[in-house]
Amino acid sequence: MEYKEAVELEKRCFAQVFGRLPLLLTKGKGSYVYDDKGRRYYDMFAGIAVSSVGHAHPKVVKAISAQAGKLMHVSNWVYSEPQLVLAKKLTGLTGMERVFLTNDGTSAVEGAFKLARKVSGKPGIISMEHSFHGRTMGALSATWAEKYRKPFEPLVPGFKFARYDDLDSLQDAIDKDTGAVIVEPILGEGGVKVPLDGYLKGVRDITHDKGALMIVDEVQTGFGRTGVWFDYKRAGIEPDILVLAKGLGGGFPIGALMYSGMDFEKGQHGGTFNGSPLACTVANTVIDIIKKEKLVENSKKVGDAIKKELEGHSIHGRGLMLGLDVEDGPKTVLELIKRGVVTIHSQNTLRMLPALNIKRREALAAVKIIKEVL
Repeated sequence: MEYKEAVELEKRCFAQVFGRLPLLLTKGKGSYVYDDKGRRYYDMFAGIAVSSVGHAHPKVVKAISAQAGKLMHVSNWVYSEPQLVLAKKLTGLTGMERVFLTNDGTSAVEGAFKLARKVSGKPGIISMEHSFHGRTMGALSATWAEKYRKPFEPLVPGFKFARYDDLDSLQDAIDKDTGAVIVEPILGEGGVKVPLDGYLKGVRDITHDKGALMIVDEVQTGFGRTGVWFDYKRAGIEPDILVLAKGLGGGFPIGALMYSGMDFEKGQHGGTFNGSPLACTVANTVIDIIKKEKLVENSKKVGDAIKKELEGHSIHGRGLMLGLDVEDGPKTVLELIKRGVVTIHSQNTLRMLPALNIKRREALAAVKIIKEVL
């Protein structure tokens, strides 16, 4: 299939919900992707922080093939070894007590809200301005941007917003009906905004004091993206509920809802495809690769090199979750595609989220092109 054919076929047959970049990608290898003409691009956003170990990692390919040849799916009516192995790994990495596996981050967020309301007995949930938690009705109710929310109102009642990185605003927002507060350690969709040191700890202290649960959304920041395994650990806190996805599957759909000191009762939550043997095998493999290849350390090292190379420009973020403020985000992204670099933007912030195993020389070669465009 060629690019023009793909455009026409999408217009005719596919839901018109995506604003596409002018690319038909046909394969990837490591930190590169290739279009229908065979042209190679530096992949500097990895499917929005998803392809954590790069494209077509041989260990992931082997794991998928081997597990698909044995067992792809079973119902949660029975036990599955890859699922329980993954649960043990995730609880060990995070320090959380339990995990419920989902198919994506939005589903993990939905589960977090259900659990928070069940445990707290209170309907109120506070999210942050400029946050993004998903597009299903509950997750959407906690997502800030009006362009996502407005067409689907009225949304789920009980949600309100506090200003991000503003503890006084959160103090003012919490009331007797507040059951939980959800927060991103770094705003992703909101422009890669890093809060002041002490912000997450402040949120933890306030929620403790007010008797509200703290939900940390590490869908994008988790699994080494910011140069540590999980960004809440940098802050030295323990959330009540943690949501994960994206980098966990390295490109395969899987998410996780994690929590301590609470649980659902049987039948209160579930899902047909949640925690399949195939998805869990991939996630187990991705975690092993991140550990063995020291990709958390590489994320910090290469991220620091990118920031140093872009000194003098408005560069912000941690590890390989970086934002670069530009005059015109959409125009810059299109110009970079012409020059062989694929990125995305949030308004006028260029977002750089490459694979965690990107080599320093590859990253700096892409940054050189970005500087030329600037």
